[in-house]
Amino acid sequence: MTKKILLLGSGELGKEFVIAAQRIGQTVIAVDSYENAPAMQVAHGFEVINMLDGIELDRIVAKHNPDFIVPEIEAIRTERFYDYEKQGITVVPSAKAANFTMNRKAIRDLAAKDLGLRTANYRYATSAVELQKAVAEVGIPCVVKPLMSSSGKGQSTIKTEADIAKAWQYAEEGSRGDIVEVIVEAFVNFNSEITLLTVTQNDNPTLFCAPIGHRQERGDYQESWQPAQVSDQDLKEAQDMARKVTEALGGAGLFGVEFFLTDEGVYFSELSPRPHDTGMVTLAGTQNFNEFELHLRAVLSLPIFEITQERAGASAVILAHGNSNNPTYSGISAVAALPKTDFRIFGKPTSRPYRRMGVVLTHDSLGTNIETVTEKAKEVAKLVTINL
Repeated sequence: MTKKILLLGSGELGKEFVIAAQRIGQTVIAVDSYENAPAMQVAHGFEVINMLDGIELDRIVAKHNPDFIVPEIEAIRTERFYDYEKQGITVVPSAKAANFTMNRKAIRDLAAKDLGLRTANYRYATSAVELQKAVAEVGIPCVVKPLMSSSGKGQSTIKTEADIAKAWQYAEEGSRGDIVEVIVEAFVNFNSEITLLTVTQNDNPTLFCAPIGHRQERGDYQESWQPAQVSDQDLKEAQDMARKVTEALGGAGLFGVEFFLTDEGVYFSELSPRPHDTGMVTLAGTQNFNEFELHLRAVLSLPIFEITQERAGASAVILAHGNSNNPTYSGISAVAALPKTDFRIFGKPTSRPYRRMGVVLTHDSLGTNIETVTEKAKEVAKLVTINL
């Protein structure tokens, strides 16, 4: 049953995936653009390449001849994945899913036009002039995101016409890939936003985790909590949407599907074909399997009988506030001394402002006020200082 997995992207999510794979005897080669990335520290081997270089990507695929290719980030020459599938390599969850979701344009058009899911009104722009026109059409306020980016990079909110030029410049700086193109979304007046972790299986039904609530700043999550309070009607609508879009993409694995909850119902927002950063809350033991274990089991076609909610939990990020080539940490002992609390330090070799360097996890019994559990996580995260 031992398989070889080529992990493309080696951040903190990849690190937890490698740990899950190691626990059941799988072989993982971790790939990223810099040495000593978090997942490399726990993998069997590693490669340092520019994954947007298709020739380099072909080289390491041929060198390692993996059973599975598991993408962890967006900045990959994903069109090569179709060739790898023809060679008999399983791309997770599928070459189609990886290609569609690495580009916000493909996944949004699939959701809104092909599947008819409710989404924000949106337009695309490939220049500052086109952005001006798109903003005029969807209205102010609106949100601008590069079609290819990660962790909120290049994302901004336009509140006045004066923001438009700045938004284009910021999108250019935060975009990944060859072409700078943005999606302009009308602002959705939402009450809350959730991530619905959705597990597709090769020979078994699609499963859903309990909804995860989260709060964002600068386009990146700051806290997440599970279970989020969602009405039965909204949850059913979100599950139906998630099932439709994941079935259309195909393959087996865990998807992070994001939704806005509004007075008018549920809006589809985004989708990641892999473990989701907000899903790090599952490391607090909120479920019988955390999101990384679920992803791995689905990938390996190991049947997942059920996903059960074991306790309430929350996560809060530990952010760097400056540049360092040798970050160190203070306050960890204070965190470790607290009950119903845990933490992860990702082991990133360098820091920069707002870079996610770790996470604090809190938990309590099911039925505990989730706001109390989340506030505790936020306060505990403040105990950790990253020394530059």
